[in-house]
Amino acid sequence: MGTNRILDDDFWRENLSPIQYNVTRQGGTEAPFSGRLNLEDRQGDYKCICCGEKLFTSEMKFHSSCGWPSFHSEIPSAEIARIPDYKYGMKRIEVKCSNCDAHLGHVFNDGPTEHGGERYCINSASMEFVERWDNDNED
Repeated sequence: MGTNRILDDDFWRENLSPIQYNVTRQGGTEAPFSGRLNLEDRQGDYKCICCGEKLFTSEMKFHSSCGWPSFHSEIPSAEIARIPDYKYGMKRIEVKCSNCDAHLGHVFNDGPTEHGGERYCINSASMEFVERWDNDNED
């Protein structure tokens, strides 16, 4: 895990876009099917937009048709925090970056059973995607 990066609100407002700030620092949600990473299918890593902590890989991603990027598991070293969430009259489990406390989304028990049955429903605005290149053919 990287250096803990819980910084003050002014820092986040200056360094994040309005949607990134709303989602990660205020617990907002982007509109379904609007996120730039929803249909991303290249090989790579998904990192926290706030601190760069590696959260998921493309091998963990699957298309759930829920409108947000979905992952069946997390990178164990990410140690994503799980917090009970009872807002809006629902009982859900919120997931946050354990390194910087950024709101990522929620985890549900309706994912692929062959991978444990969980579905991390994550806002695109909370992540950056870093494409992985095949380095085997480089000189």
